[in-house]
Amino acid sequence: MGVIRLTGTLTCARDDAHAVRAALPDHIRLSRAEPGCLSFDVTETAPGVFTVAERFADRAAFDAHQTRTRASAWWQATGHMARDFTLTEE
Repeated sequence: MGVIRLTGTLTCARDDAHAVRAALPDHIRLSRAEPGCLSFDVTETAPGVFTVAERFADRAAFDAHQTRTRASAWWQATGHMARDFTLTEE
């Protein structure tokens, strides 16, 4: 098994961007602290457009991250927002 990389964008309505910005620091902190997280970056590259780049040591670490986020305040704030992600294994 190789390193799992997720890249892409999360896009929200301009009115929802404040909710993303408010939830983002904790989401980044918690994600970076997860076992197997190699890197985790989310950057607002345009109003309401957030570029996401994640790397996890293996599929198990990535799956654990996905499980945690689905039960988090981050998902409650952003679960309805459009995501355009690509997942690859290095």
